[in-house]
Amino acid sequence: MVALDEPLPYVGVTPMQVLTAIVVLIVGYIVAKVVVASFKRGLKKTKLPELVVEFLGRFLSALLYVAVILLAVRALGIEVGSVVLGLSAVIGLILGFGMQDTLTNLAAGVWIAALRPIDIGEVVEVAGKVGKVNAVGIMSTELLTADNVLITIPNKLVWGNVITNYTRMPTRRVDVNVGVAYGTDLDKAIKVAMELMQNHPKVLKDPAPAVVVTELGDSSINLQLRAWAKTEDYWTVKFDLTKGIYEAYRREGIEIPFPQLDVHIKEMPK
Repeated sequence: MVALDEPLPYVGVTPMQVLTAIVVLIVGYIVAKVVVASFKRGLKKTKLPELVVEFLGRFLSALLYVAVILLAVRALGIEVGSVVLGLSAVIGLILGFGMQDTLTNLAAGVWIAALRPIDIGEVVEVAGKVGKVNAVGIMSTELLTADNVLITIPNKLVWGNVITNYTRMPTRRVDVNVGVAYGTDLDKAIKVAMELMQNHPKVLKDPAPAVVVTELGDSSINLQLRAWAKTEDYWTVKFDLTKGIYEAYRREGIEIPFPQLDVHIKEMPK
């Protein structure tokens, strides 16, 4: 029978020290859980966001677990000075990388909240994603796409990218491109397009609509209808003008060509 105070072979620690270390780990784990739970309950009574409460809870939990491990190591009779130095270096490295993104997101969230380049309910394009702003948090921004997909973007990517806000301004210009065949009476084509825009109830009179020739293409003369509308009417006007110009040109006998490719086959002499 091995005495509790005699060192174990090849290990150098006594069974009593091992038992003490195990007890320290178990009790320390339970105490850490209780302390963290109480800490989080106290924070939840404040106005801090849930994400911040969770982050602080995890941070405190990590610190307490490290302290418990150090106490268990000391219970084994091992000098904890070198262990502390090693753990400090590892923890510092981990926190350095982890906190870098966290602090960047926090700072970006503060700037977004202060300067408001985007706001709840606005339709924006950021980090290559387009959607309606569903929420602006301290760590991330949520976009809701037109097909009801929720996209979460870290704030550092929102603040660090070009932001296109489609609905911030009260009016927008609606551009509709259309091509007419070479040989078409351009004055007539422009007149028909102008009448279409001027007769639309949602097209604004000021700024006045316009039709411009944008390009002499390979198979068509390209025109662009430019009409101004209220931002909330943008897509209605866009659809109506696109459908309307096709019907109007068809009714007036104005050809809208499509790209064609002529292939000539040359026979090689036998």
